[in-house]
Amino acid sequence: MWTMTATSGTGLGAMIRTWRDRLPPSAAGLTAAPGRRTVGLRREELADLAGVSVDYVVRLEQGRATTPSASVVASLARALHLSVAERDHLYRLAHLAPPARGTVSDHLPLGMQRMLARLGDVPVAVFAADWQLIWWNRGWAALLGDPSAWPPRLRNFARDRFPVDGSPARLTAWPVSESDRAATDAAVVSDLRRATGRFPQDSRLAALIGELNSGNARFAELWATGEVAAAHREDRKTVDHPLVGPVTVDCDTLTAGDDELKIVIWTAVTGSEDETKLRLSTVAGPPPTH
Repeated sequence: MWTMTATSGTGLGAMIRTWRDRLPPSAAGLTAAPGRRTVGLRREELADLAGVSVDYVVRLEQGRATTPSASVVASLARALHLSVAERDHLYRLAHLAPPARGTVSDHLPLGMQRMLARLGDVPVAVFAADWQLIWWNRGWAALLGDPSAWPPRLRNFARDRFPVDGSPARLTAWPVSESDRAATDAAVVSDLRRATGRFPQDSRLAALIGELNSGNARFAELWATGEVAAAHREDRKTVDHPLVGPVTVDCDTLTAGDDELKIVIWTAVTGSEDETKLRLSTVAGPPPTH
C-alpha cells in the first residue's frame, strides 16, 4: 500500500522544503549576499526565523522528526509566510488539529509580516492574545536578549510578569525598570480576562490563567478584582543593557486584527543619547545571556 513520506512530495518534510524553496530571503526581511545561488531560504535561515535548531529543520525535512509541537508548527508557518489554508495543511501533516474559531491564534498575517519587515531594526515583537511571544526581530533580541534560548511554550510575557516558583524571566535577559509597573500589571491581567471572553475554547489560555492564579499571589489579587479595563498601551522603560549601558525607551503596544495580536515597539527620543545607544545595541547584536 502506498503511503505519504517525507520524500514523496506530499509529506510534512517535503512540504516544508517546498515552501522554504519558494520564499526569497527579501520576503522574509533578509538581505541576500551577492552571488547567492539559493533562491529560497536556507535551512539555517528558516531555523533562525522559526526559533528552532537547524538540526531540527533537517530532521523534519528528512522525515526523521514527524510530530512537531503546535507551537513549533505555528512558528514554521509564520517563518514560511504560509496562508491560512497552507498553515492548516501544515498542522494536519503534523497530525495536529488546525486552530479553531474561539481559540487564540498564533498566525501572523502576510501583510503584517511585510509591514514589520519595513520597520528595519526598530525593536519590535508580536504577541498573541494570551501574551505568548510569536515573533521578534533582530533589534528586539539585541536590546532585550534573544528569546530563542527558551522553548517556545515558555516565551510568555504574562509568565515573566507574574513568575511562579521563582522562574526566571525569559523575554528580558537583563534588568528593565518602568515608570508605572502597577498599571502594566493590571493591564496584562485585564488583557487575559478580556481574552477569555474572546477565545472561550482556548485550552492554552485557560491553563496559563490557572497556573498564574494558583502560583502567583499578585496575579491572584488582580484577577480577583474582576476588572476589565482599557488596555495600558504605553510606558517608559529603562533597559540596563550590558554593552551600551542604560537605555531609556518608550514602549508602545498596538492591538491588531480580530485575533487581537499585540505589536510591541520600543523607540527612543529622536536625536537623544538613548537613540544612539539603541542603534549601537543593534549593531553589536544580541550579547550572551549566560
